[in-house]
Amino acid sequence: QVKLVESGGGSVQAGGSLRLSCAASGFTYSRYCMGWFRQAPGKEREGVARFYSSNTTMYAESVKGRFTVSKDSAKNTLYLQMGRLEPEDTAMYYCAAGASCGPNGGRAEYWGQGTQVTVSS
Repeated sequence: QVKLVESGGGSVQAGGSLRLSCAASGFTYSRYCMGWFRQAPGKEREGVARFYSSNTTMYAESVKGRFTVSKDSAKNTLYLQMGRLEPEDTAMYYCAAGASCGPNGGRAEYWGQGTQVTVSS
């Protein structure tokens, strides 16, 4: 059984930083995508950053240069280091995984429960 558990969300002021973690268990795909997606109230889910088994990373334009996605294979944990946070980054952040993800997570097979990030101005 695959389980994804996010942690690290919270409330910060604009310009601050947070690091999200996604601990994966039971996820043993050799070729995979793991990613971070977010959804703000009243808005559609959007992709934030994706990490592929090839070590390729992809970012939404809105977070390029501010966010970094990485993975610790030994711990089977995905991270999202977020810097220079803006109020527009406020959302529920979800970790997802699968053989592929899709730009907005539409092809991800497994999802975590989400962690809230709130950025105040």
